Amino acid sequence: MYVPSHFAPDAEAVRELLSRPQAADLITMTDEGMVATFLPFVFDPDAGGHGVLRGHLARNNDQWRQQPVGEALVIVHGPDAYVTPSWYASKAEHGRVVPTWNYVTAHVYGELRVHDDPAWLDALVRRLTDLHESHEPAPWSVDDAPPAFVAGQLRAIVGVELLISRIEAKVKMSQNRPAADVEGVIVGLEARGDRAVAAAVRAAPYPR
Repeated sequence: MYVPSHFAPDAEAVRELLSRPQAADLITMTDEGMVATFLPFVFDPDAGGHGVLRGHLARNNDQWRQQPVGEALVIVHGPDAYVTPSWYASKAEHGRVVPTWNYVTAHVYGELRVHDDPAWLDALVRRLTDLHESHEPAPWSVDDAPPAFVAGQLRAIVGVELLISRIEAKVKMSQNRPAADVEGVIVGLEARGDRAVAAAVRAAPYPR
């Protein structure tokens, strides 16, 4: 991934991105071609040398059965939005502006391992559930469902674990624009309703 220096996040920003409750794209190259699945992951930064991502696939999804050729890739998406040059103060000054897209992403590479152990899967599902239910007014628990039902659901999935070898991340949030343009982007995004992207623009480090 092409990452100019002013769009390169620090380690803490990358950790925050990977720790968010979210789903991501798992991509593997196999002897039968490229395969991709969109699935939720949980990030464990302290496992292995660079951390691990853990998730699960439906047992009927053949991706877990197909041995990856080389490393697997997980593409993590943060907030993103179209940016119109009409928001730039510099448009009125000289007109040398063009549209762009602001976004946050990480390409996470590593060895993919498969887990078909009920205890491993139970622990993962509970951790994923707790992560995603934490902001609910009445959080649902795995134990709210009948044990036999949960056991049947666990038999229908297979765990996957990406042992991270390297991360290429990018935070493109108007850091290459003058301060007046940045303020215009924030105002424009908030007016449009893209508040998450506006907050990311406001939080990004700028060489002001």
